[in-house]
Amino acid sequence: MFFSPGQKTCRIPRVRAPVPTCRPSHIAIRGEQSTESHMARRKLVYEGKAKILYEGPEPGTLVQYFKDDATAFNAEKKDIIEGKGVLNNRLSEFFMTGLNTLGIPTHFIKSLNMREQLIRAVEIVPLEVIVRNYAAGTMSKRLGIEEGTALPRPIVEFCLKDDSLGDPLVSEEHIIAFNWASQQDLDDMLALALRVNDFLSGVMYGVGIRVADFKIEIGRVYEGDYQRLIIADEISPDSCRLWDLKTGEKLDKDVFRRDLGSLTDAYAEVARRLGVLPENPAPISKPTLIN
Repeated sequence: MFFSPGQKTCRIPRVRAPVPTCRPSHIAIRGEQSTESHMARRKLVYEGKAKILYEGPEPGTLVQYFKDDATAFNAEKKDIIEGKGVLNNRLSEFFMTGLNTLGIPTHFIKSLNMREQLIRAVEIVPLEVIVRNYAAGTMSKRLGIEEGTALPRPIVEFCLKDDSLGDPLVSEEHIIAFNWASQQDLDDMLALALRVNDFLSGVMYGVGIRVADFKIEIGRVYEGDYQRLIIADEISPDSCRLWDLKTGEKLDKDVFRRDLGSLTDAYAEVARRLGVLPENPAPISKPTLIN
């Protein structure tokens, strides 16, 4: 299903992109009907902690299904939170659509229903790319910097994608020496990450939310002799630290990590501010797939 390596790469220049004003159409969340029989008829490609990938309808495509599973600390803490998958699917669709509109390439093709989206099949680079605007999480612990401290500039970090090792922080020297990515790949990933940061920070600031940090995954696609790097996986409160500008209230997965309240309420608040949810949606405790 995934592409085989190519030879050339193309550089991705960094530019500060404007914030788009378009928003995806509102879709109400309704009481969910079982889709187990429908899902069982499809070929499973991969199942992770928060998503399932199925074979897509066309070559080079996949169907990405968002689960209600919540995990933290490399799955040491787990729960099923009804409605989480619906919210993450809609929010990731919103962000990926915005990036595509600005010419920042992603794997997102289109929404299929409230839990699924059609995506391009990619070869995932085995690295998490983290952009930090404020000290938080492992950076605060590692460097002894108080959480919430504004950093002098956005800092980009790379972690090896390996749950058994705890996704360790790695240097550019490690990445090149072990052939996880080339120097060209690193330059392109850095440019992509900073452009995503410009977009996310601008969009979220406009609705009163600070982007403290976020992580993305990068995928390779091959077009003839050329390789292109694009944003893959998801962009959602699962992968971002989002703080209310006025109160500092956490509107991300730290709510689950630290037992700070209702995770779906936090995610729904982000969706409400972005206009992803209608003004008076039905309760999301029992969401439904709308085919």
